Amino acid sequence: MPEYWEGKHYAFFQNRACEFFPCHKGADPENFNCLFCYCPLYALGKKCGGNCSFTESGIKDCSGCLVPHRRENYGRIIARFGELCEMIKE
Repeated sequence: MPEYWEGKHYAFFQNRACEFFPCHKGADPENFNCLFCYCPLYALGKKCGGNCSFTESGIKDCSGCLVPHRRENYGRIIARFGELCEMIKE
């Protein structure tokens, strides 16, 4: 059963004119979603659910993560917005 957002234009956006498109090595340019150019789950740290690592100085490195850029992950990202809202309340 398709998700309510599948096939909707608001769930997928590409900026092929961007100097960095696609900005992750190994990404499929045809299905690369630029909508979450800056991942909204970044603030969740290690709990983001993506393929991140941390530098020696503690900076989160998301260069190896394609989770927010895959067309099929729109629902996965927006489903976690409640966690971000709870985090902001603290």
